Amino acid sequence: MNQISHSHSECSYPDSSLDPDLRFRELLKKVGSGQHTKEDLTREEAAEATRMMLRQEATPAQIGAFMISHRIKRPTAIELAGMLDAYNELGPKFTVETIADRPIWVLGIPYDGRDRTAPVTPITALILAASGIPVVMHGGDRMPTKYGIPTIDLWQGLGIDFTKLSFVRSQELLEKTGLSFVYLPQHFPLAQGLVPYRDQIGKRPPAATLELIWSPCRGRIHQVAGYVHPPTEECFRDTFKLCGITDYTLVKGLEGSCDLPRDRTAIIVISNPNSPDGFEYLKLHPREYDLGGEEVPLNSTAELLSQLENVVLGKPSKLMPAAIWNGGFYLWRAGICHTLEAGLSQAELLLTSGEVDRQRSEIQAWMRRTSYIK
Repeated sequence: MNQISHSHSECSYPDSSLDPDLRFRELLKKVGSGQHTKEDLTREEAAEATRMMLRQEATPAQIGAFMISHRIKRPTAIELAGMLDAYNELGPKFTVETIADRPIWVLGIPYDGRDRTAPVTPITALILAASGIPVVMHGGDRMPTKYGIPTIDLWQGLGIDFTKLSFVRSQELLEKTGLSFVYLPQHFPLAQGLVPYRDQIGKRPPAATLELIWSPCRGRIHQVAGYVHPPTEECFRDTFKLCGITDYTLVKGLEGSCDLPRDRTAIIVISNPNSPDGFEYLKLHPREYDLGGEEVPLNSTAELLSQLENVVLGKPSKLMPAAIWNGGFYLWRAGICHTLEAGLSQAELLLTSGEVDRQRSEIQAWMRRTSYIK
């Protein structure tokens, strides 16, 4: 529940006397000099390099070389903090201090989507919003390297099209309904401008890691992010410490998302100010709550959207157990329910009673009323 510190992101870094081309070459040499001579960037240097790439001040060849070199070197927590500084400086920011007496939950999901398992993250967002927990998500269209189904397509399939809203209207939607979305092509074109490089280099750049922990909000947040590899989770925690982010949940989720798995133990890291390390690990076994089972495969977009629609309507669906498992956990984690068991019961009730569908209808109605306003 802590205020995010922006002391680093708002500072002024010293200007280089070199022109942008020469300056970026210096930064590129540090990360791309090979196994024995490579150097880590300082936080200020990482922010500078990221700003130059976002503004396209470096050449396309330099940007591509930097992305792949930085990926091979592996970004440090200090470098990720610097990259976040640049995103916080140049990216859009919802002002959230007056929206609610709770922090905004920012759900960080891989921008390149899902292609193996059916996601339920939009359902989780609706469950939280219906319970008074404001939620913000962010992303773009289908993008490299995975080209999986992106979150924005799921929302459109559920009858909510965030792509048509200006950033001002998106802020108002968050204030009025407790849920909104930052759509990169519309709201953060500088970041969208780097998307083609992902296809050209054929690998996820460090920005694909950064996007999981970036928050398009100014004020109190609870950062949620998924991860695949344990070193990433540790790096996220170290980055949060550097940036003053003390309220977070990290999930070893499906395809790197924040969707909890049902076919295995869910491994979760939660911030805990009462713990000596400031965090603790949770290991939750879905079978102990009669919610274990095989993950629902993502066979086609049409089938997935039909399954999600049935869940929202409270009808039987293969995805219902996953929606209850995830919704219940996040209701518990957000403090709406005092136990996980109570959270699971509440998630099921919200779905079957029509409250989640009513939350969706509220968002749709607001969008219809304001559709004529640019």
